[in-house]
Amino acid sequence: MQLKIMPKKKCSYAGRVPLILVLCQMVTTLEVPLDLVQPPTITQQSPKDYIIDPRENIVIQCEAKGKPLPSFSWTQNGTHFDVDKDPLVAMKPGSGTLIINIMSEGKAETYEGVYQCTARNERGAAISNNIVIRPSRSPLWTKEKLEPITLQNGQSLVLPCRPPIGLPPPIIFWMDNSFQRLPQSERVSQGLNGDLYFSNVLPEDTREDYICYARFNHTQTIQQKQPISVRVISAKSNRERPPTFLTPEGNASNKEELRGNVLSLECIAEGLPTPIIYWIKEDGTLPINRTFYRNFKKTLQIIQVSEADSGNYQCIAKNALGAIHHTISVTVKAAPYWIVVPQNLVLSPGEDGTLICRANGNPKPRISWLSNGVPIEIAPDDPSRKIDGDTVIFSNVQERSSAVFQCNASNEYGYLLANAFVNVLAEPPRILTSANTLYQIIANRPALLDCAFFGSPLPTVEWFKGAKGSALREDNYVLHENGTLEIPVAQKDSVGTYVCVARNKLGTAKNEVHLEIKDPTRIIKQPEYAVVQRGSTVSFECKVKHDHTLIPTVLWLKDNGELPSDGRATVDKDHLVVADVSDDDGGIYTCVANTTLDSVSASAVLRVVDVPNPPFDLELTDQLDKSVQLSWTPGDDNNSPITKFIIEYEDTMHEAGLWHHQTEVSGTQTTAQLKLSPYVNYSFRVMAVNSLGRSRPSKASEQYLTKAAEPDKNPTAVEGLGSEPDNLVITWKPLNGFESNGPGLQYKVSWRQQDGDDEWTSVVVANVSKYIVSGTPTFAPYLVKVQALNDVGFAPEPAAVMGHSGEDLPMVAPGNVLVNVVNSTLAEVRWEPVPPKSIRGHLQGYRIYYWKAQSSSKRNRRHIEKKILTFQGSKTHGMLPGLEPFSHYTVNVRVVNGKGEGPASPDRVFNTPEGVPSAPSSLKIINPTLDSLTLEWDPPSHPNGILTEYTLKYQPINNTHELGPLVDLKIPANKTRWTLKNLNFSTRYKFYFYAQTAAGPGSQITEEAVTTVDEGKTAMASRQVDIATQGWFIGLMCAVALLILILLIVCFIRRNKGGKYPVKEKEDARADPEIQPMKEDDGTFGEYSDAEDHKPLKKGSRTPSDRTVKKEDSDDSLVDYGEGVNGQFNEDGSFIGQYSGKKEKEPAEGNESSEAPSPVNAMNSFV
Repeated sequence: MQLKIMPKKKCSYAGRVPLILVLCQMVTTLEVPLDLVQPPTITQQSPKDYIIDPRENIVIQCEAKGKPLPSFSWTQNGTHFDVDKDPLVAMKPGSGTLIINIMSEGKAETYEGVYQCTARNERGAAISNNIVIRPSRSPLWTKEKLEPITLQNGQSLVLPCRPPIGLPPPIIFWMDNSFQRLPQSERVSQGLNGDLYFSNVLPEDTREDYICYARFNHTQTIQQKQPISVRVISAKSNRERPPTFLTPEGNASNKEELRGNVLSLECIAEGLPTPIIYWIKEDGTLPINRTFYRNFKKTLQIIQVSEADSGNYQCIAKNALGAIHHTISVTVKAAPYWIVVPQNLVLSPGEDGTLICRANGNPKPRISWLSNGVPIEIAPDDPSRKIDGDTVIFSNVQERSSAVFQCNASNEYGYLLANAFVNVLAEPPRILTSANTLYQIIANRPALLDCAFFGSPLPTVEWFKGAKGSALREDNYVLHENGTLEIPVAQKDSVGTYVCVARNKLGTAKNEVHLEIKDPTRIIKQPEYAVVQRGSTVSFECKVKHDHTLIPTVLWLKDNGELPSDGRATVDKDHLVVADVSDDDGGIYTCVANTTLDSVSASAVLRVVDVPNPPFDLELTDQLDKSVQLSWTPGDDNNSPITKFIIEYEDTMHEAGLWHHQTEVSGTQTTAQLKLSPYVNYSFRVMAVNSLGRSRPSKASEQYLTKAAEPDKNPTAVEGLGSEPDNLVITWKPLNGFESNGPGLQYKVSWRQQDGDDEWTSVVVANVSKYIVSGTPTFAPYLVKVQALNDVGFAPEPAAVMGHSGEDLPMVAPGNVLVNVVNSTLAEVRWEPVPPKSIRGHLQGYRIYYWKAQSSSKRNRRHIEKKILTFQGSKTHGMLPGLEPFSHYTVNVRVVNGKGEGPASPDRVFNTPEGVPSAPSSLKIINPTLDSLTLEWDPPSHPNGILTEYTLKYQPINNTHELGPLVDLKIPANKTRWTLKNLNFSTRYKFYFYAQTAAGPGSQITEEAVTTVDEGKTAMASRQVDIATQGWFIGLMCAVALLILILLIVCFIRRNKGGKYPVKEKEDARADPEIQPMKEDDGTFGEYSDAEDHKPLKKGSRTPSDRTVKKEDSDDSLVDYGEGVNGQFNEDGSFIGQYSGKKEKEPAEGNESSEAPSPVNAMNSFV
């Protein structure tokens, strides 16, 4: 067992002294280990005022401890209660608790009374409080005949309840026959006494079932009063009156309450209109945190009332006709309450001590002492004790001084009883804390190392760190009087073993405990505030970091309770996910991370938002002919403020089922004044809008039919246009039913010529949108107007609109048409306008027809499709673009109105001058030989004049992709074939070819070709065909590779046998004069070239900056054929190297190239 010493103050010492605990008996409470002799101590007892349920057995508790084990006895109403003589009464074994069996037989009333328990052993006797046993009562209402109550509208009324007196008092409430609570308000409310007060009655208060109910919680029963019938008669005039009090009566009253209880003050007033109640304290202010208003401010409550709350309180009842007040004088009395409770004393023989018992109350309580349950005045005398009022003084105690002392503090409102023993013992120190206890503490938190001890005399306690450490001092530690060592801020260097030593004159005891410091648990990623729409999914993150030796558990809470259990909330390692969020999911979500040593939490708020709920309770008031007031009640805004309301209307008379926008109002308004049109059966609905969208429409309001009136507007879009030369068609956009303002909608159509003095001609037509006036002159200006009318009257006079009767084709052609040729593709046409009267309609513009009738180059006429250009308005000139050069054109002009075209002007003929030709249609290079090429071409498809000559330019391209000198050659225009001679053999040329007219050179066509080494071979030139991808070329290359491989094998065999290498002989035998001569410029053989010669022509690298030739200029470049690509035959390149080395060693000495020749040259060499 433990010895707990609860300090009143902490002992401290000045200076840097060892931390030694010296305890003063005056300020400690000792709990003696149960293995030591000690007087009895009451540990459990029933309450002083014990109301029992008469339907259950009576259990009166009395438990105590002590050594030897105490025995128990009882008194009933001050006399000994013999438990053994009553067969219904039994005492619980090892306890003083009484069990009275009244369920089988007996009555609870028999055992009603005051009981007291005594626990006794050889060291003394302890007594319990006086326990008053009373059975609960729930009596029925007495039978009474209640007469119906009849009163006039506006009068006050009090319906009495007067419940039967029960134990404990019942809870009162008013309901009807359907067990529905009656609604209460500032006008109707229930008083503290249970009566129902009406400040003034209304007709709706009429009913026959005002029933007062009394609920007795202890017996779980409800009693019912007879129903009261109330009938309110409507009076012709309700006279308003100032307030008067229904309760309390008079201008002043008194109220007494006990300290610690709830002070309840009530004022209920009647009057018309209903009074409002206010409260003030005359000589002070009402306590802020302890004051509450109940029952519509008719009841003032102050909790935990104290003597300071005594004083005068004033309630004020006020309405429009006046105010009255009532003053309640409050006195707070007090049953006894403890100032100092006497504490147990453990003393060693020869020591001194005191027992102190101090209490207060109003009035001041009287203190009396008992010893072992006997008044101290008649208790056995003990020379070691002395009574001094509320204090018992002990000096030089001996073992016989051990006893239990009772202190009783009482006044007229109650009493207090406390037991405190004096136990005289001589015991060496003992440590009650378990040895080698391990304390695990979170870093930077206080560490409390226990050293519960006991001894008599009281030991001193000293702490050491480590088995051989020095005593701990006050600088960094706090030593509590119960022996506990406190390390205010435990850190990593606080880890270790601590030793507690307790000493008194009878001996020494010590104990070791161990301290470990752990890293704190932290939430490094906290959940964050979230706003989500209803029906969506939300996720909260909670990431925890902790000491590696601790195992955390993460728990999620909603509003400090459990998460919803419907399966929508799922928790994984670091996240909480709530799916299909509903309104009920809004709140505070908390992530709690627990270990065995600490707990941390982080919270976030979830706000569930959505479009508002639809408004309801639509009501139409102030109904006038052209306006009405609409009011409504907003629906729930679903956590997103309503920004506006949209009001729509339905015209059930003209467009049933179709809703139109009426107006919008601010989100703070709940009424709107609406403008109305006549003769409309209105129905309204309202929608609320917030940041998430608009609500569903409210239910439609009641219908409201406005009176008919004359139309207030006329048709729109009025036009007067003729469809024939002799008519005028008047059209308009008719009014809709909503705009008709009444039944019998018609239109008055009026017209007259603008330029004449004729009167208006009018006709009234039905609800149509067109009227045709016949027999009008062609394209005459008219004024027209259309006026709406109905059975009530005419709309305002409409404005006249300008119109024209029907158009006819123009009568005159434009005159003096002139053509000015600007260039070979553009001409300008000019003409004189026609007289306005001859147009006979709205001038749309002038239309030019032109066509190519004759080719000037061939002089043969052939018809070309006519082209048309229209020039809007009154223009008298226009440009003809896109003409063909060197062509014969015809042109005429016509005027156009809304009906069509007029007659054509006389044809005008003009010729376009020559232009530059297009490129030749084709260019072919045929019959390539060693030093010549033949070019064939087709003339340009569009010569655009008379060809004067062709220009041919060409230049060689060497193997480094550089262009050679450009040769310029003129060719007669009648030629379509030309042969170029004296060209370099095996050389690539690029050709540029174009035609010329007197206007200049045309577009060029380009081509590339290569002269050959054999006149029998055709030039390997084509339009951008990659020779390396041709099937015949691939087959040929494979054959060559196979042949080279065979020759290589034969040579290898011959060399191994010592034979002569035959290739040189064969070469000498096949001396071809065409390939023997060496080039004069580099001294190499004709069929071979430098290594650079075999590189393909690179785009953009073979044209000097001053003569750029783009790739798209010719599709016949041989670059894509792969001619001369270096490394084409890497597999047999070694043989080629030997072969070329034998061939070139002497004439090309100094040439270090060992690359293989081009495939073309290789083929020529082996042919």
